[in-house]
Amino acid sequence: MEKNSSEDQVRPQKRNQRDYNLGFKLSVVSQVEKGELTYKQAQRRYGIQGRSTVLCWLRKHGNLDWSKPSLHFMSSPNSKETPAQQIKRLERELEDEKLRNMILNRMIDVADSQFGTSIRKKLSPKQSSTSTKKKP
Repeated sequence: MEKNSSEDQVRPQKRNQRDYNLGFKLSVVSQVEKGELTYKQAQRRYGIQGRSTVLCWLRKHGNLDWSKPSLHFMSSPNSKETPAQQIKRLERELEDEKLRNMILNRMIDVADSQFGTSIRKKLSPKQSSTSTKKKP
């Protein structure tokens, strides 16, 4: 039986330690830190056998603190969301909350003008005596 050439393309080639030059390591580290891949996804994609090899590269060559890698993915432990996807999701949520805040402020303004109420708290321009220091 002949091997199917598509099988070779699907399965990542197993590598040994001699294959990991500095350029390759830095490329993998860059992809992980940009959020394009998790360190486990990079390990699978490039056929890196050691379970902690990519993590060691991140600690040695990366710009982030990788002493506790679980902190980088704590907000979505069960999802497959990359940091870049998480950032986009959080940016959308922030925009939604800004819009919600604007709508609520507009509702307060309308209520104040139509019903003559004063819902908002007035901020006092006075500073406390401990925050202002006089020069001798």
